[in-house]
Amino acid sequence: MEITVERVANGGWCVGRHEGRVVFVRHALPGERVRVEVTEETAKFLRADAVEILEPSPDRVSPPCPFAGPGKCGGCDWQHVELAAQRGLKAEVIAEQLSRLAGIDRKVTVEEVPGAPDGLGWRTRVQFAAQHDGTLGLRRHRSHEIEPIDACLIAHPEVEAVGAERKNWRGAAGVEVIAASGGDRAVVVAPKGRRSVAVPELDAPAAVLVNEGRGRTEAARGSGRLRERVGDRTFEVTGSGFWQVHPGAPETLLGAVLDFAAPRPGEWVLDLYCGAGLFTAALAEAVGPDGGVLGVESEAATVQDAQRNLADLPQAEIERGRVENALEKFGIERADLVVVDPPRAGLGRDVVDRIASLEAGRIVYVSCDPATLARDIAWLAGHGYRLAELRAFDAFPMTHHVECVALLTPAAP
Repeated sequence: MEITVERVANGGWCVGRHEGRVVFVRHALPGERVRVEVTEETAKFLRADAVEILEPSPDRVSPPCPFAGPGKCGGCDWQHVELAAQRGLKAEVIAEQLSRLAGIDRKVTVEEVPGAPDGLGWRTRVQFAAQHDGTLGLRRHRSHEIEPIDACLIAHPEVEAVGAERKNWRGAAGVEVIAASGGDRAVVVAPKGRRSVAVPELDAPAAVLVNEGRGRTEAARGSGRLRERVGDRTFEVTGSGFWQVHPGAPETLLGAVLDFAAPRPGEWVLDLYCGAGLFTAALAEAVGPDGGVLGVESEAATVQDAQRNLADLPQAEIERGRVENALEKFGIERADLVVVDPPRAGLGRDVVDRIASLEAGRIVYVSCDPATLARDIAWLAGHGYRLAELRAFDAFPMTHHVECVALLTPAAP
């Protein structure tokens, strides 16, 4: 059927209507007239792919990757969109979510992250799925089906140097290739069940790790620790542990967090969902020996990474636990500053309530999902916090994903 696309929506979709029914469309742009093929039907709406562009937008370009498009790889949502226009669409989504979920009307600008001027070659961690015959590929959108590929244009050149997509990985369920900023490379193999995987000869040197499940990896060749450099500090991350995938994102986000947080000597700070300690280290340096920072992280291997990375900062302590339980467990009643960097699901009502009870003068919220960020901002508003500042960063070019840093302060001092 033919529809006119009206606006952008969260998640890489655009919205149109057919006979009064909402249609969420991929591979389209606002203002376009398109012919769509329905991929999913629910009682309330349809999902569809734009398979023919009848009246194109001036922001439309030819996708640089041959694997991008309807029915193909689901990794890139916006390869058919000019790069500056991609950022404009992301800004519209953030503003719409803030307005709809938090009642906040704010103009948003999505800033470029240094390191990928053409939007390609930035992803330093790529998870490939393996077919039964050992061929690697990437999953199609909202599907378990695999699109075989021989190269990924958004993958960092050091990831592509390994040549994983051009090898056979029989017996593997998946293969992750990592290129760390400190010069280390690793291939993390996830076997199918108890099967063994014959690792092929790689095109570039890389450690080989085996994913044993439950967040554990075992080094089969080389070291399981990858060095990441940010400023004058080196962080070690074990295997598939969390780290920003855009090479410019750690330093960019750290700068935004410190700018909003304005940590002062002697302050008591919480860094929740602290990962390998990127923000924790800088916060600890800022508050100095008379202050203190408690980092909380749930993954055991990541906690060990953070403790090792912050061993030279006695005013910083890292504890393992789920944030919703850890503040009670450690008897935390007050804080001067709280920094949070939760997963895509956001904080949730219970964590919002608990953080608000700390009566912190500043809450800095790092988010990779505009919808859950806006929801949590609305809940924090119920505790007397207001959105004071917001910055957004294009840490995931060619995709709908975007990173935000928000500063919340008490509405009444």
